[in-house]
Amino acid sequence: MAYQFKIQLMNVTKPPVWRQIQVPEKITFHDLHHVIQLVFGWEDCHLYQFRPKGYGSHPLIGIPSKEDWEQVDFNSRKTKLNKVFTHEKQTFNYIYDFGDDWSHKITMEKLVPDTIKGPVCLKGKGACPPEDCGGPWGYENLKAIMADPKHEEYADMRDWLGLDNDEDWDVNRFDIDEVNGLMKDFK
Repeated sequence: MAYQFKIQLMNVTKPPVWRQIQVPEKITFHDLHHVIQLVFGWEDCHLYQFRPKGYGSHPLIGIPSKEDWEQVDFNSRKTKLNKVFTHEKQTFNYIYDFGDDWSHKITMEKLVPDTIKGPVCLKGKGACPPEDCGGPWGYENLKAIMADPKHEEYADMRDWLGLDNDEDWDVNRFDIDEVNGLMKDFK
């Protein structure tokens, strides 16, 4: 069996950023975290957690830490998806980078009867925002700056994005073959 999920980055529009994936049913939430990192293009340099309805809702699934003010209900490295996802249309939130607050809505579209060896991306739309750009609101500001070459911060943002003189920044860029190439070695 496999799960088919649609994962939508919340509070980001024009274009929306989402991915449709299939993953083996018995992977852990920590594995799902790594799949989300790969399919969205995140760099896996911040903390994360899963919650049914965002901050404050339970169960909280994450990596236990004595330093956290709020203790997790379930260890993401041990909790398998099939212990939580039980029916179609069920949703859960994945929160990445508690400073920028990237919230992703995960919707279980269907349970697929086929057995798959590893995750696969079926569809997607929109480029992943750059790490540390200030969350959804900072990303909207970045998009506005990059759409206006006369903006006073345009050259600085091009440098920050690491763009060469002949490169353009495309908020619509999504390459499914590149994403699936990254996931082929997923274990």
